[in-house]
Amino acid sequence: MSIVRHETGPRMSQVNIHNGVVYLAGQVGEGESVADQTKSILSKIDNLLALANSSKERILSAQIWLSDMSDFAEMNAAWDAWVAPGNAPARATGEAKLAAPKYRVEIIVIAGQND
Repeated sequence: MSIVRHETGPRMSQVNIHNGVVYLAGQVGEGESVADQTKSILSKIDNLLALANSSKERILSAQIWLSDMSDFAEMNAAWDAWVAPGNAPARATGEAKLAAPKYRVEIIVIAGQND
């Protein structure tokens, strides 16, 4: 099976598709608050999934990294308002030092393509 890549740069692709499965690179967002960054990320995820003929209803798993676990509730509030009812993916959330101090949230998803 072939691999289709979108938004490919010298270091990474934002989207890879193989055998009907969509793999997104880790997404970070803009904004001062964790809620704003999370909403920004989720908007990027919506756009990338659409590019790959998928949607949030098709997300299989999500990994969420927070720079500080004390932001868990704030991130969850934004996530819960966005996630497709009845289609919540498998999910893990952990704490990690992110690529730059301004980033407080990073989200990685794997999804299936639309039928």
